[in-house]
Amino acid sequence: MQYLGVNYNLKHVPALDPEFIPFGVWTDAYLKGAKHPIAIAVERDKGHVSVRHTFIHGTAEMAEADYRYVERYVKFLLWSIGGFRVSVCGCSEIAQQLKAAYTAEGVRFFDYDFFQKLYERELEILDLPLNACPEANESPRPIGGHMDGCRIGFDAGGSDRKVSAVIDGECVYSEEVVWHPKTQADPQYQFEGILDSFRTAASKMPRVDGIGVSSAGVFIGNAPMISSLFIKVPRSRWDEVKTIYDRAAAEIGNVPVVVANDGDVTALAGAMGMGCGSIMGIAMGTSEAVGYVDKDKNVLGWISELAFAPVDLNEEAMADEWSTDIGVGCKYFSQDAVIKLAPKAGIELDPALTPAEKLKAVQELMEQDDPRAQAIFETIGIYLAYTVVLYSKFYDVHHLMVLGRVMSGKGGETILANCNLVLQDEFPALFDKIQVMLPDEKTRRVGQSVAAASLPDIG
Repeated sequence: MQYLGVNYNLKHVPALDPEFIPFGVWTDAYLKGAKHPIAIAVERDKGHVSVRHTFIHGTAEMAEADYRYVERYVKFLLWSIGGFRVSVCGCSEIAQQLKAAYTAEGVRFFDYDFFQKLYERELEILDLPLNACPEANESPRPIGGHMDGCRIGFDAGGSDRKVSAVIDGECVYSEEVVWHPKTQADPQYQFEGILDSFRTAASKMPRVDGIGVSSAGVFIGNAPMISSLFIKVPRSRWDEVKTIYDRAAAEIGNVPVVVANDGDVTALAGAMGMGCGSIMGIAMGTSEAVGYVDKDKNVLGWISELAFAPVDLNEEAMADEWSTDIGVGCKYFSQDAVIKLAPKAGIELDPALTPAEKLKAVQELMEQDDPRAQAIFETIGIYLAYTVVLYSKFYDVHHLMVLGRVMSGKGGETILANCNLVLQDEFPALFDKIQVMLPDEKTRRVGQSVAAASLPDIG
């Protein structure tokens, strides 16, 4: 197989998506002939800088491949790490191309706008010589795992909110309430729902010593800077959003409150359940949600919004409607992946159904051992295996937990089996290093809201 002058091999071509070009596999092949060193530095809040050293070919013949590699590499770094300043060091021509792409009028206008809103400052692309590359300044920090005292754990989902009252690590009360935050333009709706859950949990304990929150979105401190829960709230009222969890907690009392991304809390639940670190969680539901804790059970301070990071280089890949880019994770590891593959498998889904209902319809066929549905979940399993190759270049993963609605039933079992089959056959070293699995029973018992309760250090 060849793409942009680079020959690469796939032993397991996905039957329903034969044009799939896994970014990680292609990268390995591309780098075999690349000798010109470059560096990419990404700066985010509090002076934190992540630096990656790599290579390009640097020849006229490989100019298109060089740009494609660096452009996708930078895109991946932004959506995994986050940042407001990207220094491209040692390849001036490519740096200038990226400068033009990351503007309000450029092809990466969505990314430019997203990170500008996230950090409340303009996203910059700097063109620097290799010897002027900024120094790395990483700051992993512990996350949760505190069990002492009377704690509230809150999990803010898009369709329901869960709250637990936890005393010395034991859940004494839990409830789940349906709500509709994504349709509400007035943030008072979300505030009242959050506060109601906090008050319910507080009423089940003699006191409240701390509050932990697991929530969709990207946070700076406890402030949601970007979150689907507040997607309808106008930016003019975003100050109310940024303080929403702190304000609700203040109604309960003067106690520590910690808010964390729901993906990281998923990884934390895994770490608490298994008693180890180097865990990545991938939740395949409405979209793809990812979290990670390192070997010391620390979070990296990265955003890990891999739903919008590239996994497929096929230039005819399906576009994500929101971010406008093609080949990004949310179209491969979510209900959208099942829906996009259904017609290729010969399954006609009623257009009147919601996406969740379409997923359910395919899953029902899968429970009946329908070979068409089987092909869909086998394809997603192959997607996952080749993407493990990619993710392992950026995260030190020893345990990969896959969960979410897409992983339910026989479909989830098929995804898991096919992922492990490909890894064992084609990437035996990764297969030996990374355990790809469903959450074990201990992790399930911990649960998202209970893991959230462990976030604040009340000491």
